[in-house]
Amino acid sequence: MLNGRAAHWLDALRTQLWPLPVVAVAGAVALGVALPALDSGIDGQLPDTVGVLLFSGGAEAARAVLQAIAGSLITVTSLTFSLTVVTLQLASSQFSPRLLRTFTADRFVHGTLALFLAAFAFALTVLRSVRGETSGNTAFVPEISVTVAFALAIASVVGLVLFLAHLTREIRVETMMRRVDGETRDTIDRVFPKDRPLPGTPPVPLPGGFPITATSSGFLTSLDKDALLAAAVNSRATVRIDREPGSSLVEGVPFATAWPLETGAGLGPEAREELCRDVNAAVSTGFERTSVQDVGFGFRQLVDVAARALSPGINDPTTAVHVLGHLSSLLCRLVERNPGPELLSDDDGRVRVVLSFPGLPALMDLAVNQARNYGAGDPDVARRLLDLLREVAFCDACGQYRDVVRDHLDRMRTAIAAADYSAPERRRLLELAQACAADVEAAPEM
Repeated sequence: MLNGRAAHWLDALRTQLWPLPVVAVAGAVALGVALPALDSGIDGQLPDTVGVLLFSGGAEAARAVLQAIAGSLITVTSLTFSLTVVTLQLASSQFSPRLLRTFTADRFVHGTLALFLAAFAFALTVLRSVRGETSGNTAFVPEISVTVAFALAIASVVGLVLFLAHLTREIRVETMMRRVDGETRDTIDRVFPKDRPLPGTPPVPLPGGFPITATSSGFLTSLDKDALLAAAVNSRATVRIDREPGSSLVEGVPFATAWPLETGAGLGPEAREELCRDVNAAVSTGFERTSVQDVGFGFRQLVDVAARALSPGINDPTTAVHVLGHLSSLLCRLVERNPGPELLSDDDGRVRVVLSFPGLPALMDLAVNQARNYGAGDPDVARRLLDLLREVAFCDACGQYRDVVRDHLDRMRTAIAAADYSAPERRRLLELAQACAADVEAAPEM
């Protein structure tokens, strides 16, 4: 598994539009130089069965074909980029600006842009090697190279059709929710692996503790666990990271606490300075949240979609209901993973680093509160919220989170009582709330 800093840079590279197209252009230019040289070396030596498939025109025809390919492909590339920008604007305004990372990380978009630009660069490079017959030079037409350029042009036409089909599928809200759901599941599996033990009791800070301030501002994107443990061991200290991934850090403001390993040991000024430097080096920050270690980021994206759908300007409770289905699935997955802080121990088994990760109560609040506040007046949304609580209670076989579910159930009863429902609708919702309460009470105590 990659450490926090490597995963941070890999995720940053994955969500950029330019790396794959740049690599494709460089490869196309190299191929556009090498293939005409190969053409020149085997000129006239190919068998007729192969030669009949290659370009057979003269120098002027080859120039016309290559110029047409290069000119059309740069136009198609501009069209593709424009459509991508329009899609990003639509997703940002109608769903959530935090969904833009989902589109910029789309490998199909990367591959399509790479194909178009590579075909353009290849045709333009090959065009340089085409020579007409003059008094001092013989004509040279790189038949293989022009044929490859023609094949790339045909592939680009097919790619354009597939890109348009892909784009119409990607702008559907169901597709976006499925992709965010998948990314969040991957983050849950990475941060809270299966059969994760219950978080232990964090150590109590000893006298002589001191705060560790951030050296840069931004969102806490990832933590390098190995580097943090090594820093604590080398300094003979215990370190507690007080901020969760996804939290905002401000330069000069404390985000962690450290204290000596033993009472009365103390840390000198140089040791403190070195520990602060090592801890900051193990922490990655950025100006946007990512899904590397931030479990709450996926929840935030889905909740944003639900909040937009429940706004008076859009008024789409069906989308909010679908979002709650995804949130319920993620919460049920978390119930089995014992989310919460992580303790890192040294070789002697002593806890040296305490990492803050969100527990189920915090993620439950994030998933449910806004939907309840904005959508409890709609019977379908209220019913789906009650179903969500019932599903979480069912998956919580040990009753570990029964108090959390019970608290949200009480809030739902209050919201139902305050909403403007008809008498039959209110009765049905209260009956569903009662059934959810029975499921909560049926879970055994831990």
